[in-house]
This record gives sequence, C-alpha cells and structure tokens, in this order.
Amino acid sequence: MSEKNSLQLKNFTSPIYKNQPFFPPKSIMNKKTSPISRRALLGTGVAAAVSGKVALAGTQVNQEKQDVKRAFVDGLAPGFEALGEEHFTRVNSNDDTWTFKDNVIECTGRPVSVIRTKKQYTNFELVAQWMHHKPAGNSGIFVWTTPASIERLTKAGKPGLPQGIEVQVLDLAYGQPNPANWYTSHGDVFPVGVKMKPFPPVAPNGSRSFPTKELSKGVGEWNHYYVRAINGEVRLWVNGEEVSGGTQCDPKTGYLCLESEGSPITFRDLRLRELP
Repeated sequence: MSEKNSLQLKNFTSPIYKNQPFFPPKSIMNKKTSPISRRALLGTGVAAAVSGKVALAGTQVNQEKQDVKRAFVDGLAPGFEALGEEHFTRVNSNDDTWTFKDNVIECTGRPVSVIRTKKQYTNFELVAQWMHHKPAGNSGIFVWTTPASIERLTKAGKPGLPQGIEVQVLDLAYGQPNPANWYTSHGDVFPVGVKMKPFPPVAPNGSRSFPTKELSKGVGEWNHYYVRAINGEVRLWVNGEEVSGGTQCDPKTGYLCLESEGSPITFRDLRLRELP
C-alpha cells in the first residue's frame, strides 16, 4: 500500500484527480526539510489539512506526525453528486424506516432491510458520514449489490439483506465485553454471496478484510467513510486513513445500498462520483 519512493516538493499530478496538479504551500516550499513521502502528502489524492496547516514530517510533535497521514475527501471536488431521496428506492424496508431531509438520512433500524440506488454503478468514489445512536448498533453500506438479490428481496417483502460487497458500519460496543474474533468494529469489508479476495489482515476464516488500524468512533460520534470502487477492487478509508478492502470482486457492477439492521443510525453528506 505505501510507496517507498519519496517525492520531492515540486508540481505533480494526483493519481486520482488526473490533470489536476497539486502545488505545495509556499510555507513549505521556502523551508529546507527532508522530502515528504507521496503517501503523507496525498493519502487519497488530497493534501492533508491539519488545523489549517500542513505538518512537516520530523518537525512536529508525534500527534501531528500521525495527523499528516490523514486525508479527508469531502466529496466537493468536480464530478461529485449529492445522494438524496430522489436517488434511492425502497427494497424491503417499511415506509417509515428511512427519512430524508436535506443532506441527512435517518434510519430506524427496523426491519432488517435495505434501500438501494435507482442506478447501478461500476467505478466510483463514495463519501459518507454515519453515527450510531445506541451502543452495539449495526449497519452497513453495500457496494456492487446484485440485481438478482434485490429482486428476490423486493418480491418477498420480508426482512433480509442482499448480496454484494458489504462495508461494515458497526458500533464499538457490539459484542462487548467478549467480542468474537470473526469481526471488528473498525471497518471490515467482506463479500456476501459474491466473490472477493480480501486485503490482509483477514478474518480467521479468510473471508473478511480486517482494518489495519482501529479508527472508528463510538456511539453518538460522527465517522467518515471514503469508499473507492474501481475495476473490481474496493478500498475503505475510515476517518481519513485507508484501512481495508479487497480485489477480484465479482460482480463489479451493481446497486449501492444502505442497510437497516436493528438499531437507529444517521447517515449524512453522501456524495458519489462516477469514474471511467
């Protein structure tokens, strides 16, 4: 994941935002410092803002060294579109399970069900914030959800979840005080009835990509997800850092779904950008 080659401070083009050159701040250009790695500067293609300044590696306190690695994609760049009520349709939820207002989506958590986008997506970036309202809350975002599974759920009209790649949205209190070893609460990515080769570290049964860091915040706090799904590969950033994902996903086209799974949750600022 990390790049070994360091990058001297000069004009360059982000690998994600092609043809959009990045120019380091003059405050950095005028200082004689060691080269900053491409990962430290870019993260996901956006320079990391730390309290209004960019922290230089090796020159700040340990906390700033940690923060400089984080890069929040806010979904405001050209091409991103806000996802609202007009973009989703009910699958097997109740009429009152989901409530839309401005950029906020409220979910009661009942019944266990999903809403889906009206459109199917192949390559895209997704930005979403979420907050659980009760300890041990459970939810998720489904990527590349299969039309066949959506059709089955719609016809049955009963509680259930579809098939696709799930990006877990799980509160820290889930399973406490003795959580099982087959999941985490920090951004697992795993296939449900489809194929995916998870990035390490993996769950004991090899099916889930476990996060490399524990970055999720607890009940009542907002969490930030950035999901990048390209050519059958999905990657997840939690609160600014890439932590999990998988490759060789099949299928690699489908609906985007939000999951209701027993506990109230709020999503906000969902923004999506389709990619070639």
